[in-house]
Amino acid sequence: MIYDGIIVGGGHAGVEAALAMARMNKNTLLVTGNLSKVASLPCNPSIGGPAKGVVVREIDALGGQMAKSADKGQIQIKMLNASKGPAVRALRAQIDKLKYPRIMLEVLQNTTNLTLKEALVEKMIVENQTVKGIVLDNGELIYGKTVILTTGTYLNSNTLIGDEKKLSGPSGEPTTFGISKQLKELGFDVVRLKTGTPPRIAIHSVDFEKMVPQYGDVEPHTFSFDDIYYEDNPQRLCYLTHTSLVTHGIINMNLVKSAMYSGIVEGVGPRYCPSIEDKVVRFHDKDRHQIFIEPESIELDELYVQGLSTSFPRDIQEKILKTIPGLENVRVVRYAYAIEYDAINPIQLYPSLETKRIKNLFCAGQINGTSGYEEAACQGLMAGINAALGLSNQKPLILHRNEAYIGVLIDDLVTKGTVEPYRLLTSRAEHRLLLRHDNAELRLREYGYQVGLVDEKTYRKFIDKKEEFDKLYEEAKQFRVMPNQSNNNYLASRNSSPIFEAVLLSDLLKRPEIDKNDVIYFTNKTYDDDALEQLEIKIKYEGYIQKAIREADKMLRLEDKIIPNSIDYSVIKNISSESREKLIKIRPLTLGQASRISGVNPADISVLLVYLESGSVNHEI
Repeated sequence: MIYDGIIVGGGHAGVEAALAMARMNKNTLLVTGNLSKVASLPCNPSIGGPAKGVVVREIDALGGQMAKSADKGQIQIKMLNASKGPAVRALRAQIDKLKYPRIMLEVLQNTTNLTLKEALVEKMIVENQTVKGIVLDNGELIYGKTVILTTGTYLNSNTLIGDEKKLSGPSGEPTTFGISKQLKELGFDVVRLKTGTPPRIAIHSVDFEKMVPQYGDVEPHTFSFDDIYYEDNPQRLCYLTHTSLVTHGIINMNLVKSAMYSGIVEGVGPRYCPSIEDKVVRFHDKDRHQIFIEPESIELDELYVQGLSTSFPRDIQEKILKTIPGLENVRVVRYAYAIEYDAINPIQLYPSLETKRIKNLFCAGQINGTSGYEEAACQGLMAGINAALGLSNQKPLILHRNEAYIGVLIDDLVTKGTVEPYRLLTSRAEHRLLLRHDNAELRLREYGYQVGLVDEKTYRKFIDKKEEFDKLYEEAKQFRVMPNQSNNNYLASRNSSPIFEAVLLSDLLKRPEIDKNDVIYFTNKTYDDDALEQLEIKIKYEGYIQKAIREADKMLRLEDKIIPNSIDYSVIKNISSESREKLIKIRPLTLGQASRISGVNPADISVLLVYLESGSVNHEI
């Protein structure tokens, strides 16, 4: 039997890739070492956060699974930055780390066209620079038309605690050596990265009276556009505490005992999720650092110590913990550790996530140098979609930077590469006002429907919602609020100035103190809350949004300039040596992608544009 697609690894990337291919009617095999741990959360028991929460919404709009399962498995949810502008708002949920994998496994088991196999993969079958299948550690050969590697942090991985270095994947799971070795033999640039996880502590050993409770929102938020809120989900509190100068003193006195500072760590760690020793050293002017105590599962008597990732020896971890208010008598359930692993330099990928070296081989998730469940899941989804589209002789789905955070992430990876675990941030998106929490469905649902991941019923619901919003927007542009006593009394109650002539509702909504709820009062009608939220944002920020659209259109003009595969950069005169070197190495597909390569300056892009428009791709200019 020859499968259409073989997915290696059952983490967040693997699950989304497998579901995407199977739902697109491709005969799919998912191979993972432990089916009970599919889509596990080995580090933070949460999904979402700045930028990441929007990615989860984008996954849902495209027809992926993470949002639906997160809604079902959440034990606290809140909207971050709710008081700030719409470009930075995002959902974050605490997830029950035992329940979530069970939810995902049930989805996988009930998906047609999908076979699950519990096994370890030793290497790939590669012939004539084309992948043909995989070889299991027991020697069994399995053939497939495409292979997607979603190996997470399991490639040639070591866990580190103090001076202890152990060959292991996360949580003591077995590591794998064959794939990493084979990738090097095939000519891939393999890099060494590091991440880590904090200690877990017993609930009954914590004094919560010395901490500040962190509540979830009362409003029933959902990641998924299905809007199914699971009211029966038990909710749990998080708590905030801090390190102290005493904590920092212990850390500074024992730095040489940390695996990070003793020299035994080979991998490069994440800049935006540093260990506690790294934070104390880099931000030595800070008297304290935030520590969040978070629930891991309704079924577990343990808590996650967010902000205390470390690779100190166990005895030093104990000392550090006991200097933190509320943790004076803490009992450690599992100690923190660092983990280093192999990944590939992602500039070796096309934007479709297919590798440039080996045909029909795709990579997604931490193997591409990213960190985070959400970043992995969206890559898995896109790799699965594009592998399936390729089998049907269709063009890959490439999301632009102005269309999705997913597009920003993949473009950053394949254009700039990364030398440290990449984390998606709001600041990475130059068009972030267009990439909002509220409009992910409007941006991407059409793509999900076109590739076959969004069914007719869901698509019809989306069309109806879109038409309702368009109708509401036109109504707001035409509806006049009259300057009568009743309306002015209401405006006074909202601390808003009176009106002395009829005013369009859209103009009134531009006032900072007037919001979506006032639309209901003035029109005396009820509307879908999502439509009202989009109306308020579109009208209040209309000028900024239009400016962002114009800037995005300029970028798209460069994206339309295709660079032929046959181009010979060595014959193009008047571009810098650095630009020539980078262009040859990355081989961008469009002029837009070329313009975002570090070291390629605007003057070089102008020369390249003239060269392309001259029609002399194979001749000097």
